[in-house]
Amino acid sequence: MIVTLQTRKRLQELKQLFDQLKEGKYSLLQLIDEAEITESVYNSNAIENSTLTLNETEKILLDMEVSRNLDLREVFEAKNLATVMEYLRPKAQETRLSSEFINVLHLMLLTNINKNTPAPEQITRLIENLIYDYSNDLESHYLEKIALFHLDFETIHPFNDGNGRIGRILINFQLLRLNLPPIIIRNKEKKLYYSAFSEYRNQKTSKTMAHIFALALMESLHKRIAYLKGGAIQPLTDFARSQNENPTKLLNAARRQTIPAFRERGVWKIESKQ
Repeated sequence: MIVTLQTRKRLQELKQLFDQLKEGKYSLLQLIDEAEITESVYNSNAIENSTLTLNETEKILLDMEVSRNLDLREVFEAKNLATVMEYLRPKAQETRLSSEFINVLHLMLLTNINKNTPAPEQITRLIENLIYDYSNDLESHYLEKIALFHLDFETIHPFNDGNGRIGRILINFQLLRLNLPPIIIRNKEKKLYYSAFSEYRNQKTSKTMAHIFALALMESLHKRIAYLKGGAIQPLTDFARSQNENPTKLLNAARRQTIPAFRERGVWKIESKQ
């Protein structure tokens, strides 16, 4: 069992609470998703060695002037990835995962960057087989399925460019189809993320990738639950001070997701205790 029973139970509890709280608050959820796009774009591109900072990414997406000369390719990478993310949510419930849909996302991602042709026929067959295996696995936990799909998709590496970003887009497409919120794979955790691919190549296990996804999903759920409750939210360091807690201890708990903390623009936050 890749995803432990304890993790499964915790995710189920958070999903149930999320489902209860979101009723009638879909506009708020949409605002949260939209506000998160800049962070998602920044992190996914940074994993691929983009030099854009978070602030520069935000200014580009808002069509604001940036103080330095930028690589035009990186500007288009940011804008295109944001476009794909915005396109994804309304499509999640009405569009099934297919090689054709993946090609559409890829073409959107590389607009004004690379006139890349669709994947060769033999690669398309591999992707279709991957989708078939994912769709027909009715026994594995959904995070195990998504982790394995991601590892295999990146192993197939169907395109000349954009595989990592498309792969991370597909993670969120799969989560959205399950009525779960999107997650962010963060650049600061790139070393662990890359180690999951090495583990899969060498040991044929998706354990680390599933663990990464589980923590990211808990964090995403904690964030949305906190905002849906409508209470005050404060930086974790301020919370630690107000509760006479050790900040380092709480930070480690946040990273393990044993407390309901989440990040915004790289800052750990938590719902205040009244």
